[in-house]
Amino acid sequence: MVARSGGFSPPFSNSGTNNMETNTSGSANRVATIGELLGDPARALILVALLDGRARTAGELALAGNISPQSASGHLAKLTVGGLLAVRRQGRHRYYELASADVAHALEAAGSIGARRASTAATADASHLPNARLANSDIRIARSCYDHLAGVVAVDLTRRMESSGAIRASGEWEYELGRTGERFFGQLGVDLGAVRRGRRTFARRCLDWTERKPHLAGALGAALFTRMLDLAWVARKPDSRIVRVTHLGEKRIAALGR
Repeated sequence: MVARSGGFSPPFSNSGTNNMETNTSGSANRVATIGELLGDPARALILVALLDGRARTAGELALAGNISPQSASGHLAKLTVGGLLAVRRQGRHRYYELASADVAHALEAAGSIGARRASTAATADASHLPNARLANSDIRIARSCYDHLAGVVAVDLTRRMESSGAIRASGEWEYELGRTGERFFGQLGVDLGAVRRGRRTFARRCLDWTERKPHLAGALGAALFTRMLDLAWVARKPDSRIVRVTHLGEKRIAALGR
């Protein structure tokens, strides 16, 4: 029997259990809060409209959410207080954007879960897609996911970069350079030194909502997408997340990682 003295706590006190319950409760509350913010159709439309990484005014987001300007103002305030949106002033205007890349990753993952639930076994090669229209849509082929490339093109390229050793999985959600990474990205003209000096995650796996497989995100994914835009391999479609792969890009991207 262990003698007690002063402030001694018994070795099997329930203080650790209490702390764990408190942490679990706090996490559950945060998940519930975010779920409530995402659960409103108008707010979901606003967030999806911002997934292309561009900032928009309240008026533009009211149109995106198919709601009145007055209603949009309330929704934007809730999303900003909830940490999903950031707002910046420029002259007389306020511009809203996703608060961080983490918000974009969460939205993409949520879209993947939704697609899984809506999935039908219409065809064997696209049974994971919610419908045939999405299976053949431009947004499935290539689109922007905040500041990086997503869709079939991005998932296929990521798979080839892994196979060729340009990148490799690190931990549960991240990537790191593989044995050929320095040469691979150097030949593309991606400044890896600048990427590493950034404050955000170097490279991470983002679950693609249509393909349900990872594509490259993080600072490296953003730098690669920017470089592909600069090289005119891909081009943004105005006022849309859709990204068009150019004729030059079709050849160059297909050759990467082979």
